[in-house]
Amino acid sequence: MSTLAFALGMAAMFATLCATIRLRHPAELAFAYMMIGWMAGELAVFHICLQATAIALLAWAGALDNSFGVVGEAALAISIIGLIRAQIVAGTAAGAFERGLADGLGEQPRDTASPPRRSQAWRPFHFDHSGIEVVRDVAYCGPSTRNLLDVYRTAGTKEGDDLPVIIYVHGGAWTIGDKDQQGKPMLLHLARRGFVGVSVNYRLAPKDRWPAQIVDVKRAIAWVRDHIAEYGGDPSFIAISGSSAGGHLSMLAALTPGDAAFQPGFEHADTGVDACVPIYAPFDLTDSAGLRGRAAMRRFLEQRVFTTRLADDRHGWRDASPLFRVNPVAPPTFVIQGRLDELVWVEETRAFVAALRARSTSPVVFVEVPGAQHAFEVFNSVRSREAVDAIARFLVVIASRQSASRRTASS
Repeated sequence: MSTLAFALGMAAMFATLCATIRLRHPAELAFAYMMIGWMAGELAVFHICLQATAIALLAWAGALDNSFGVVGEAALAISIIGLIRAQIVAGTAAGAFERGLADGLGEQPRDTASPPRRSQAWRPFHFDHSGIEVVRDVAYCGPSTRNLLDVYRTAGTKEGDDLPVIIYVHGGAWTIGDKDQQGKPMLLHLARRGFVGVSVNYRLAPKDRWPAQIVDVKRAIAWVRDHIAEYGGDPSFIAISGSSAGGHLSMLAALTPGDAAFQPGFEHADTGVDACVPIYAPFDLTDSAGLRGRAAMRRFLEQRVFTTRLADDRHGWRDASPLFRVNPVAPPTFVIQGRLDELVWVEETRAFVAALRARSTSPVVFVEVPGAQHAFEVFNSVRSREAVDAIARFLVVIASRQSASRRTASS
């Protein structure tokens, strides 16, 4: 028992370390470090309960009879203290989002809609579809089987309801991922808030190399513009969001409406959007500031995503990086970044936000989510709940302002 107690204690301590401290250069271990920190940090209460139970059971079984067991039990206790602190930090996310919205939007109208239920955090992998209709696997272009999307709407929504629209683009390093795996907390909550949600698949590298991914996202936007009214959506207000690589694609699409290089064969299609919410998105694929050093994504992108090397095609790589596409007519943007993100560094996001605020004439909201690791909003958790509520509030304000602006212009 003492050996088991020691092993469990060391494992628990390491998981808590991953959940509370960001390492700068774990190199090839970055993804594993992120995954451990993500599961420990977003499910801290569950880990606390399990570790407290383990302490009691191991002590009852005699783990304290020698020094190895004592050390293991002490490590479990220290881990619990660290996880309690992590849970307290997670609770400060609400204030961070409140301050971010206030700073970026100024005074907001009173929000009378209900936030996501707190009880959902106790069922992290249960997504409540009650009252929500999902129209699955709608083809937005062909012939690739990846060019499908799902439409989320409240049951009974019909053509002519003119509800605002949110497009969600999944992440996965441009090489993996699926519309059924990500964005569920956001899409379900926004559908209940009176939006029509669209979750998009796109072609993946290395089978289909860049720019296939952004071309598909643009095709999806064009499809939504032309067809979403049939599903009860209002094509005059289309927002786009995405996480990780999906955040990169959504922001790049928002900054490049009508860019012929990304719209081959449909150059004249309207691919503009009215708002963008990128979540822990990589904005500079070139690492132009040299922040990442040996942790840069260059080698992965050269081998798996792009057809060119950065050294030979710096202009093309810059064109693929939202940091170098910021412009005065960028739509209202809500940038969300985890402060402890191991894969997308908060310093890079700060640089992008500074550049966007310097050039854009639209509101820019920025929130650094305390204690958040990459993928923090994929399932129900304290931070996920606050994030999707803040996104809904942001989009309601922007849609309301744009509707008022259109009424004023037409009067």
